[in-house]
Amino acid sequence: MLELVKEQIARFIADLDENIVESLFAKIPEGKMLRSKLILQIAPSKEGIFLASIVEMIHAASLLHDDVIDEADTRRGQASINALFGNKSAIMLGDILYAKAFYELSALDKEIAQIISNAVVQLSLGELLDVEMAKDFNTDKEKYFAMIYKKTASLIEASAVSAAHIANKDKAAFALYGKNLGLAFQIVDDILDITQDETTLGKPAMHDLKEGKTTLPYIYLYERLGEGDRKRLLALFKQELNEEQKDWLQEKFAATNALQEAKETARRLGFEALEVLGSEDEKLKDIMTSLIERTY
Repeated sequence: MLELVKEQIARFIADLDENIVESLFAKIPEGKMLRSKLILQIAPSKEGIFLASIVEMIHAASLLHDDVIDEADTRRGQASINALFGNKSAIMLGDILYAKAFYELSALDKEIAQIISNAVVQLSLGELLDVEMAKDFNTDKEKYFAMIYKKTASLIEASAVSAAHIANKDKAAFALYGKNLGLAFQIVDDILDITQDETTLGKPAMHDLKEGKTTLPYIYLYERLGEGDRKRLLALFKQELNEEQKDWLQEKFAATNALQEAKETARRLGFEALEVLGSEDEKLKDIMTSLIERTY
């Protein structure tokens, strides 16, 4: 059914009748389509396909803007749109995708339109929080979770709730599943930034710290370090790391079990969501499990 989502998105883009948009959109690297998989597992229907197509366009738009903000040269191992065509083209393409997505969203049930629209508001607020938090090394876990909920989990949560609405399923249960799936997804992403190499990540390893992103593993690491090592960690914030500094960080992560603690946090979120679902759907359990245990 994912191919049907891709076909629907292609029709949305063709509706715009602008060759430049089709050309730029074709250059966006394809992702895992997590949100579509979730929606179609909950609501495997024509309306579910339509909703998934809208959500994928919204997600693509957010990533285009995110790459401009982060000055990212790559996305999923390929050159980003801003690197290829400049920030202006990337921003405008993102705006076009947002606008088209909202236009198509208006054809759906009012409640679904409101749920998805509110998630985009939260997503934008989360992006702003991410930018503000990058000014200083953040040691507050509550701030971190508030930011990743808005920036990442809110749209995944909204996707699950909207799909449950379509399928007449328990919206509260799927809201928790979607929220926790999104939180766990981001935590695992933050772990992989530290544990995987550039070839696997499609971007430089340990790049988050250079960008000013104090992710959960770094917060746990800071909490477990002595005063001297804390100062050294803070001195690396927003710096280009050399191999010796990366090795030091890896040693400290291993010694403090900070990465393992972050992984356990992601697992706890997953188990909490699966408990609420009960025996609702084995494939939804598989989605959560494979996401938490993934290595890329």
